Amino acid sequence: MASGTLVLLRHGESVWNLENRFTGWTDVPLTAKGRAEARAAAEKLAGFRFDYAFSSALVRAQETLEIILDVLGQRDVTVVYNEALNERHYGLLQGLNKAKTAEKLGLEIVTLWRRSYQFRPPRGESLADTRQRVVAYYRQRIEPHVLAGATVLVVAHANSLRALVMELDDIKPEAVPALRIPTGVPRLYRIDGDGRVDECRYL
Repeated sequence: MASGTLVLLRHGESVWNLENRFTGWTDVPLTAKGRAEARAAAEKLAGFRFDYAFSSALVRAQETLEIILDVLGQRDVTVVYNEALNERHYGLLQGLNKAKTAEKLGLEIVTLWRRSYQFRPPRGESLADTRQRVVAYYRQRIEPHVLAGATVLVVAHANSLRALVMELDDIKPEAVPALRIPTGVPRLYRIDGDGRVDECRYL
């Protein structure tokens, strides 16, 4: 039975990552460090030939993907962009400095908004909301390629990837606060034709 390969990657550092702001769906570019992280990730992926690549509708993820495909010499890969893979929407928090917001509103509530599974920031999404849209898109559009034996790259965001890793690794909501996705470090999955994960590791 065919065994597919799925590589997940969080985009490199963005301008608002550097400024410690809630970014969400705000479209901000990579920093110089973020572009360097993308190139470093590409070097770790030098042994892979991708059949498909997926990314969000946000420029920081798209730029990361474009850098990787340029470095690998694989600009002929089929690329799909979709907002279903966007970062979690942070609602009224978007643009605010995280540390200053915690000072103003209290660290406990801000930590719940950032790290918990169910709590929504004002007019924003919970991680549970994000998981619903990300996993639905994965099942419909990405997983069929992996199950057929393809090698697929997904470049997205901290929380959209947390949501997908929860699903793939069967991580329970109570364990979510400890789940962190580093920027620019590829996470490799080998998945058999029945959808079972045979291997999972960072590269």
